[in-house]
Amino acid sequence: MSGRELDAAGVTDPAVRLAYARCERVNAASGKTFYLATKLLAPAQRPAVHALYGFARWADEIVDSSSSAGRGAQLDELEHQFDDQLSGRPVDHPVLAALADTITRYRIDRGLFADFLASMRMDLEVDEYADLDALGRYMHGSAAVIGLQLLPVLGTVAPRAEAEAGAAALGVAFQLTNFLRDVGEDLDRGRLYLPLDVLTAFGVDRDRLLACRDTGRSDLRVRRALAHLAAHTYAVYREAETAVALLRPVSRPCVTTALTLYREILDGIVAADYQVFARRVVVPRSRRLAVALPGLARAAVARAVRPTSGQKANAWARRFTSRPRSPRSASIGDPGNVSSSVNSQVRISSVE
Repeated sequence: MSGRELDAAGVTDPAVRLAYARCERVNAASGKTFYLATKLLAPAQRPAVHALYGFARWADEIVDSSSSAGRGAQLDELEHQFDDQLSGRPVDHPVLAALADTITRYRIDRGLFADFLASMRMDLEVDEYADLDALGRYMHGSAAVIGLQLLPVLGTVAPRAEAEAGAAALGVAFQLTNFLRDVGEDLDRGRLYLPLDVLTAFGVDRDRLLACRDTGRSDLRVRRALAHLAAHTYAVYREAETAVALLRPVSRPCVTTALTLYREILDGIVAADYQVFARRVVVPRSRRLAVALPGLARAAVARAVRPTSGQKANAWARRFTSRPRSPRSASIGDPGNVSSSVNSQVRISSVE
């Protein structure tokens, strides 16, 4: 992370500056699409986004650890360390140091982090969900609260409550896309995030999904079920779009780019006729850059008419009060080892 970004954010403490820099390296290594989008934010906003991402990645890595032994205890320890850090008892971990500074700076509701950790615990205890309502309760903490945590950093041009539904939907849309793309990977971990009532309606059960995973081919019933869930996910993206116009202009290019690129992952799933078991659908790097470059231009224009100095950015942050699955290429549990569209319609003709 550049000193310019930290200066713009008003971060002066050397230890906290180092903590933010380590969070940025986690984001760069683990969240390629998300990290690219953060480059479209104003420099003053980027450190906070990296801190929020770093904390989410830390908890996610605990839950997805290859060894099931002690994961609950590790989450307990993470929650205790979080509480200690926020209560003025530093625990000497870079992610928590940066996160505490971000929460204080932007007055982010601490309850959002409790909801997040509650859903992380569900991953240790629940391996399938009866319907979309049950899945939605899990996704509130695992995805929707991420959008709500980010909202004070992004800022709004209307009362924040008006943007909250769209911000929450953005996190849910991203996670639903991951669930569709990573069915096989989740099954390998013993989890199924596709609602059972939808699967049953199309004659699909866990054994059929496991068979598709083993052969690398989605059969007709599975493709129909995935097409139904993709249609639902597109509807969530449409709800998420409502938040964009309510954000500060300086934040819109970032969110628009992230939304576009993640929705193109869903487009890729549809274009592949829901064959998600043989290969992981990704947006090519050339396409990511093609989407991001116009956003850079829009971001530059927005920043040209908005103050971004540390003093003004912090003054703006104080005016507001607050109400991501990627390859494991960075480990953050150890403080010493923080490493550096197809049209938005579901093509179902081939599965009818």
